[in-house]
Order: sequence, then structure tokens, then C-alpha cells
Amino acid sequence: MPFDLLIRNARILTQDASRPTATSLLIHDGRILDVDPDASLCGHALWTIDAAGTTIVPGFNDVHAHSVWFGLGLMEANAGAAANLDGLYQIIAEAAAEMAPGEWVVASGYSPLLLDGQQPDRDRLDAAAGGRPVWIKHSSGHACTLNGVALELVAAQADLSAPIEGGAVVMGEDGLPTGLLEENAMRLVQDILLPYPLETIERALDLATSHYLSEGITSVTDAGIAGGWIGYSPREFAAYQNARDKGMLSVRMQPMLVMDALHDVPGHADDPASISLDAGIRTGLGDDWLRLGPVKIFSDGSLLGSTAYMTEDYVGCTHNHGYLQMDADQLRESALSAYRAGWAIAMHAIGDHAIDHAIDIITEAQEKFGSNAQPNRIEHGGVVRPDQLDRIARAGIVLVPQPHFITEFGDGMARLLGPKRTSWSYPAKSLLKRGVTLPGSSDRPVSNGRPLDVMQSFVERLTPSGDVYGPAERITAAEALAAYTTGSAAATGAGHIKGRLAPGYLADLVFLDQDPTAVDPSNISATRVLATMVGGQIRFGEENLPAPVRATDLEAALTGKETP
Repeated sequence: MPFDLLIRNARILTQDASRPTATSLLIHDGRILDVDPDASLCGHALWTIDAAGTTIVPGFNDVHAHSVWFGLGLMEANAGAAANLDGLYQIIAEAAAEMAPGEWVVASGYSPLLLDGQQPDRDRLDAAAGGRPVWIKHSSGHACTLNGVALELVAAQADLSAPIEGGAVVMGEDGLPTGLLEENAMRLVQDILLPYPLETIERALDLATSHYLSEGITSVTDAGIAGGWIGYSPREFAAYQNARDKGMLSVRMQPMLVMDALHDVPGHADDPASISLDAGIRTGLGDDWLRLGPVKIFSDGSLLGSTAYMTEDYVGCTHNHGYLQMDADQLRESALSAYRAGWAIAMHAIGDHAIDHAIDIITEAQEKFGSNAQPNRIEHGGVVRPDQLDRIARAGIVLVPQPHFITEFGDGMARLLGPKRTSWSYPAKSLLKRGVTLPGSSDRPVSNGRPLDVMQSFVERLTPSGDVYGPAERITAAEALAAYTTGSAAATGAGHIKGRLAPGYLADLVFLDQDPTAVDPSNISATRVLATMVGGQIRFGEENLPAPVRATDLEAALTGKETP
């Protein structure tokens, strides 16, 4: 029987404890058939790639990203490029100059934390946009800024002075809205501009997933679609299906639906009351390319916006310790109701007080209703006390931290938290010591999502100023690689088919120009992705590898005989 492909003469870090390293892989029908196969099997490969000593690792798996958000950002003005407020006004002006009168100027990636907390001036934005409405999306995803024209459009449909549960329209000293909308208040502008057309979402997915391949990413979990202030259309999952059908989905995807997308579904009197999707659709539906993940539940805000829910006040912010985005009893009941319907829980919880709620709810759900199709998760873990880590370990909960936040925002976060809480922030080593699954993730586009950059952040934990942020939480490069492969596979319930280069596993792998576990930590991010393979097919960087050789040509080369 002929087999599809033999890769030989490589340095393969398999992430399989029974065979940690290898030199060759035999691939057939999109999966690994054998590792270091014997000569009798090698001779049946239709094609052979001589890797010439290249390092090969399993495909990287980012278990918390936002692909539509990221893809849309590639289509919008880049507010993240502004080094100061004047630079931001210039970016808005340049974008506006290309637009028709009255058209919305949309910009992405603005981070006040990187500009000492400065917020754009409403009137300066009006001038820059030439009378057009402006919507600036903050990189945290938990706030946005509008100009005066946009505020007038919002005010025509909603009372800006009315209280908003789990959000705020920030007012200035003059008693007028500054343009800053926090958390659930962002729905005010989204109610005007959303939903996006499915074709726009599909284009965003195409741009995002094509980019992922260049970074060695072969699987992604999108942490929140189809609802709340993070979704772009109630039909958003259809865009994923359409993108896949059209060949625009370049990597394997696991979207999470936001809790808002679920609703009461009638059933038999003997069935427990629950919220779900029509027909009882739940976590796990799909295949190896596109599968529904847990339900995404927001409990609190962000460290970047000082809205994460803490047990103690932020440093220098008396009486501010963040807040929950909904009533605590409502948070519990909605999560349990979804879990009863078969939805695994992925609860956004950054502050330690929010994490208390998350642990309580997930533990209660597991004790009452048993395990689910995929692991239950706590997303982020911005501040996690040691006693909480112990509870997380006992309950088998997956904690999903983003170490690259430290590299980009660490100085600002440390100022808000103080030394004690900084030592508990975005843990890694403490999880491994307790036997808790540690996955790799970025929260892209909140932060840079290139896995090799994030791996270096796992190892170094250096802030922009060069300070070490929680030194006890540093891990080794080998542990960081494991996080992005076996750890991520386990966190997404796919440990039986992903994350290792072993017989029966998906042939998702990355060719690198050096071994990232064998270089100085400061050089991990310098590792270059040469090529990326998904399902046995090279989807990026084919030109960076030796051309595959057909079996007949290989036989001729080895024997010196011409091919007939």
C-alpha cells in the first residue's frame, strides 16, 4: 500500500513521552502513520521531503484568541500604531480622508495603559474625522471611545445618563460624556453598527487564519462569538461554516458561543430546565476542523481597564476594586443552566474575587452534573491566590493565562496590583507544580499572538522596562513548548488527536529554523517558522523547504538508474 509522505532527516520534538525525539515521520490520509518507520515502510511513500536537519514540532494551538476581531482589525485603522494622542488623531484623520461624508471611522488596537492612561479628547476626534462618527476599539476589548458625532448618534437611541449594569458611560467634569464606554456600555454603539454581514466576517476569518499559518498556528479556540459585546452577528457560527466550505478557514477552529446566544429550549417534563440552542445543540458538535467549544461567560472586566473584580482595591484607586458584569446569583444560575444542557464552561475571570465565583460555580456544576465533553476553564487568571490554585487543581479546572500581557503591559499591571498581587498574576509554574493543565494562548488581538513570542514571555516574564514580573512563575522553554502543544490539546479536549507527533495523531506540524528549547531564552522569539503543515498538507512556506521528491525519482537517485 502506498503512503502519502515521508519526512526524513529532521530534528523532531514529538512531545510524546514514549519517544521524545525522532528523525522521520510517515504521513498518510492527514495523520501520522509512523514515527521513525523502518525501511520497508519508507519505501512505500509516494513523496519524500528531506528536511536537512530542520527542527519539527507539533502545530501550535492558541486556546484563547479572537479571530474575527483580529481579522477585522486588519481591515480597520490601526490605532495601536499611535505613540501618543497626536499620533492617534493623525491616524483617524488619514482614515477619514479616504471615506465618504457620514461614514464611520473605525479604528482598532488603542491601549490607554501604554500611554499612561490617556484618553482621546472627544472634540479633537471630531476635528480629525471631519464631522464623521468615530469608533475606537480599545485593545483590551473591554472599552471603546467615541467622538462627539458618534455620541450624538447613540444619544438619539439611548439615554446616556441611565445606569448600565456591568458597564459605564464615563462622564467628564462638565457633566457630559467623554466618549469612553466601559464594558456593557459598548453595546450602545454596537446596537447601531451590528450585526456585520456574514461576508465581512468570512473575510475577517480568511485574513486571520491565513496569518496564523505564517506563525505555525494550526488550531485556535475563538473565545466568544455570536452574542454579547464581543460578538459580531447572531449568525456568526454560520460564517465559520461558510468560510470552511469556501476554503477560507486555513486552520482548525473551536469557537465558543457567548452565554447571551443561549436561550430557554422547551423539552419533556423529565428533562432538566436549561438554556441552550434550538435542537439541543451543545459543546462538542462538529469535526476535527470545526467544533463547538464551551460557552463563554463573562464575570468581570479587565486589568487594563481596572474593571477586573478584586477582593482589594487597585493601588492608587481608592474604593475601586472592579465589578462583576452581572448579579452574582444570576451569574451562577445562568452558568449552571447552560452546564445542565451539556455546555462546558469557560468563564472569563481576571480579578481574584471573580475567580472565587468561577471556582465555586464550576465546582458546583461538576459535583451536581458530572464531567462534560470538554474541560471546564477559567479564562485569564489575572490574579490567582495560592488557595485558589489549590482549589483549581482539586477540581481539575483548566486555567488559561496569557503571559505576553506581561511583555506588553506588565509595568502598568504591576502598578495597579502592587508587589503581592503581582506575584500571583498570570501564573504558570504554580499550575505545573500542582498538576494543572497549562495551555498556550494570547487573547489576540488584545496582545501579540505569535506563539514563539508568547513562549519567550512564558520563560522570561519581562515587562517593557525589563523588570521580572513574578519570577517564581517562570517556566522552561520545553515547558512553554509543551503548553502550546500538549497543554493546549488537553485544554480543548483534543489530547487524543492533537499536540503530539505520534501514530494516529493529526499531521499538524511546524518546520522551524532552530530548536526553541535549545537556545538562550532571549532568542526564542527569533526562531523562524519555515513552513506549516495542517492535515498532511503544507499550507504555508512550501518555498522554504526542499521540493518533495516522487518515489520513482528517489529510487532513481538512490540506484543511479534513470526513471523509465
